[in-house]
Amino acid sequence: MIVTRFAPSPNGSLHLGHAYSAICAHDLAREEGGQFLLRIEDIDGTRSRPELADEFREDLKWLGLDWDEVPAQSRRLETYQAAAQQLKSDGLLYPCSCTRAEIEAASTMRGAEGPIYPGTCRGGKADLTKPHCWRLDLERALAKTGLLEWYDVYRGVQQAQPQLLGDVIIMRKEEPASYHLAATLDDAADGVTLVTRGSDLFAATHIHRLLQALLDLPVPRWHHHGLLMDESGKKLAKRRGSPSLADRRKSGEDGALLAQQLRLQRLPVGISLQNP
Repeated sequence: MIVTRFAPSPNGSLHLGHAYSAICAHDLAREEGGQFLLRIEDIDGTRSRPELADEFREDLKWLGLDWDEVPAQSRRLETYQAAAQQLKSDGLLYPCSCTRAEIEAASTMRGAEGPIYPGTCRGGKADLTKPHCWRLDLERALAKTGLLEWYDVYRGVQQAQPQLLGDVIIMRKEEPASYHLAATLDDAADGVTLVTRGSDLFAATHIHRLLQALLDLPVPRWHHHGLLMDESGKKLAKRRGSPSLADRRKSGEDGALLAQQLRLQRLPVGISLQNP
């Protein structure tokens, strides 16, 4: 049975881009008699606002979607800690006390998520008297797994290239787990068979596939859909104040009609769909 999910973070209201993503995941599941899950990714430190989870549910109802809800990330912390401990025991993580400014200054390469970490703290060089995260030792990890592949619905078979992101953070300084670790573990725990999300997360999948191999997790398929873009050609985003679904809902707009328009890619003036 196909299982998809929509996994928003409660650090800002949902917008049309979220609606499009949720509808894609919902419809892919329903077309095959499968299951559509809602998971709240609420471990983003002080940015998480618990009250937004209820707003998200109202937004999805307004769009005419139905779902099964699984535990939020804040209820899975022991799972993340256990996985991190396994990676530490396998010698695959190392502490890093570098600040963002130090990484920006020292890095000579840029990857899918910004400057690629130059390995300053690799080999036990971190200052453990300072706040520190835990990074994945990519060279050791790849030596253990060998070459890996994953499948995207739009782009077909992909050879995993985690080097595009470098020694990523697995356990953050302020929060219990990075997006990479938490999302990978959650999808496995929830039985997700088709990870449906925006194409801006395509590169992250290289790391997620590696973590699945290291932690002996099942391997789903991926569906990286296109992104909704604003008039300036940038993707819709909470941080840029894209109009919220909650505001549209409260103004009396017909959510089911909006959902149908998004399905048909009949987008509001000024909004375009970038190909995946």
